[in-house]
Parts: sequence; structure tokens; C-alpha cells
Amino acid sequence: MNAVRKHEVPHHFDSARQQAEANKLGIWLFLSTEIMMFGGLFCGYAVYRANHPEIFLYAHQFLDRTLGGLNTLVLICSSFTMAWAVRCAQTGNRKGLTALLAATILFACGFMAVKGVEYDQKWKHGLLWGTQYKPAHLGAGHGGRESAAGAGAATDSPAAAGAAKPVQALSPYDELIRMRSDLAPPGGAPAGLAAENNSGMEKHLEAPKNVHIFFGIYFMMTGLHGLHVLAGIGLLLWLAVRSARGHFGPDYYAPVEMTGLYWHLVDLIWIYLFPLLYLIH
Repeated sequence: MNAVRKHEVPHHFDSARQQAEANKLGIWLFLSTEIMMFGGLFCGYAVYRANHPEIFLYAHQFLDRTLGGLNTLVLICSSFTMAWAVRCAQTGNRKGLTALLAATILFACGFMAVKGVEYDQKWKHGLLWGTQYKPAHLGAGHGGRESAAGAGAATDSPAAAGAAKPVQALSPYDELIRMRSDLAPPGGAPAGLAAENNSGMEKHLEAPKNVHIFFGIYFMMTGLHGLHVLAGIGLLLWLAVRSARGHFGPDYYAPVEMTGLYWHLVDLIWIYLFPLLYLIH
């Protein structure tokens, strides 16, 4: 039951070595098309950022660096477990291969869970693309919901104060939203900030026009990357099932190696996306 099955070379290959070389050529051609596709998005990002730097400086502050950094760490760990899984396949360590594939799947699912939390934050606060950009922190006058500051002002009367609910502690993200809601309209000085922090920050914090461009780029690039992560999860599940059945060993591990290359590219793309979207200065 634990024995590794002997791999049979398909009839259209002369040898296992020829099959392995064909596999490597195919995966590298596929990865090159993936690089060209994301390369086009990176070029679009570069053009918009060069022409509208104020949009990127302002909008990136609404991205959660902690969650983005956590996802970066998760993907780096998943690349390590994937590389180790390939090594286990090469040495015939079936149990190790299955366990490491499972670990990589868990890391990938963790990445998607964190990304889901981020997307949920953007949805609740109206930080979306195009005409869907209706930021809650700018209030109803800017196409969004009433701001936290405006809601608080409505409870200043004695009657409202008696019915007011206890104030709950804000999360770091909601605190950022609250701080933005205290800003004056474009052209005015920021309110609620210490004087020593005002220098050079006014244009950084005031809402420029067409902020939806940034969030359109954000959702396009991270969404497409997320689809690749989901595809990787499907491939890893397929490998894990085959590994449990003993399909891979020292004489045949091409599917594990090819999936590993794909997964490393997914990791590499995120390593570029994280600083470009979350760490703008």
C-alpha cells in the first residue's frame, strides 16, 4: 500500500528524460505568458502612478499594512514548504511530500482568508473601483455614508445624548477612517492633528480627485493574483491526492516540480505587489 507506483512513460515520448524536458519547456512557456500578463498590469500601474502620484500617496493609507505584511510572510512560508515538498518527491519521501503539500494548502487558504478580511473592509467603507467608490469617511456629501464624525456630532443635543450608546473602541483601521473624516475639504488645513505632524502632511492626507483609480488598480491586480492562488490550491489538492496514492517518487515527480515553479511565481508576484500598493512614500 505504501509502495510508490512505477511511472509509465507515454507512448509519444522516447524516454522519461525526454518527457521531463518537455514538461519543463511547457511550464516555462506558460510562466512567460503569466509574466507578460502581469507585466502589462505593472506597466499600467507605473503610468498612472507617474501621472497621478497624489492619488497613490493618499489612497494607499487605507490599505492595512499589517494584513499585507502577514500575507507576504504566509506566502514566503508556503514557498518554503513547496520547495521542500519537491525535494521529498525527489527522494521518495511520500509521507513528507503529502504533509508538506497539505501545509502549503493551509498557507494558501490562510492567504485567501486574510485577503477576504481586507476586501470586506474595503466593501464596508466604500473604497471600491469606478462609480462604486463611495467612501464612508467623506460622508454623504461625497457619495458615501455619513461619516463617523458627523454621526457623533448629531448626538451633541441633550435628548440625543441620553439615548446615545456606549462608545466602542475602534480598530486601527476604523481609527484611520475616523482620522480621515476629520480632515478639512481639499484646500483647507487638516483638523484634529498635532501641529508638529501637519508639516508636509496636508497634501498627503487631503482627498484628491479620481481616487477610485487607485482602488481599481488595487482590485484588478490583487484580484487577479487571488485567482492564481485559488488555481494553485486546486493544483495542490490534486497533487496531495495523487501523493497519498503513491504516484510520485524519484523516477517521476514532474507534476510536483512544475506546480512548485508556478507557486513560486505566484509568491514572487505578491512580493512585488506588496510594496507597490502598501508601502508608497
